[in-house]
This record gives sequence, structure tokens and C-alpha cells, in this order.
Amino acid sequence: MRVAVLVFASLGIAAAAGAQTANPVSDAVRTNWKGARGNIRESANQMGEADFAFKPVDSVRTFGQVLAHVAGANYLFCAAAKGEAAPHGEDEFEKSATTKAAIVKALDDSLAYCDAAFAALTDKNAGEMVTMPFDMPKAPRVSPLMSNTGHLNEHYGNLVTYFRIKGMVPPSSKR
Repeated sequence: MRVAVLVFASLGIAAAAGAQTANPVSDAVRTNWKGARGNIRESANQMGEADFAFKPVDSVRTFGQVLAHVAGANYLFCAAAKGEAAPHGEDEFEKSATTKAAIVKALDDSLAYCDAAFAALTDKNAGEMVTMPFDMPKAPRVSPLMSNTGHLNEHYGNLVTYFRIKGMVPPSSKR
């Protein structure tokens, strides 16, 4: 009887452990997304309304324009992963969202749109070929999602510089 209980308990533990690692690759992709997503979102929260118009030099985007650009690009990358047409253009929010509230709304909506694409990723469907944005060649479904995370990290690096120039500590350093 004790042996039977131990066997069933071991099987239950093994099943639970297996369930936790059923999608290790897509789970890793999601973990990276959540980190990049958090840095961008916290940046939007941290910077004050007046400083959304800040840019270090005339030849670069303002803080708000960087976030608006990220919002638009999120739709392109995540629509590709979903296999659908992007509901918004890459530069749409740079042209239309001019206040912190409008930019943050566009960013939040785009992050929610992408959350669904990342949630739907599995190790099984990660290799399915999809049409990439920006006239790039077809690639596995995981590729636009990884590209999107890289894009967020790239622009978070820009925002870190903006924070430092303003004498502020960026979100990832605050943690």
C-alpha cells in the first residue's frame, strides 16, 4: 500500500514537473517579452507629462515619440505572429498621439495585443512559417515575437539615455 502511494505520488510530481516544462522555448520567449514589456511600460509611467516632449538633440525622437513608435511597431510584429493584418500602422501613433495619456493608451493597447500573441505561442507552433513585417522574408512564428522583444529592448536603451540626461534613474536600475 505504501509503495502504491509513493508510486502515484511520484507520478503526480513527475506530471506536474512535466507540465511546467511542456513549452520551455516559448516560455523563455515569454519571459524575455515580459522583461522588455515591463521596462517600456514602467518608463511610460515614470516620465512626467512635460518630459514626453524631451529629446536630447533635434535629430532624434522625443521620449513620447519613442513610445508611440514602439506602440505602432508592436502591432506589426505581433500581427505577423498572429497571422493577421496589423490593425495599426507603424507610424500611426507618432502622428496622432501627442499627449502622455494618448501615447500611454496606444502603448497599453499594443502591449495587450502582443500579450495575446505571446500567450498563443507554443513550442509546437513556434516553427510555423509566417509573413514577416517590413518586407522581410517569411520566418518561423517565433521570429517576429523575438524581433519585437529586441525592438523594445533597443528603444528602452534610448529611453535609459533620456532618463540619465534628465538626472533620473531608469526603471530597470531602480529595481
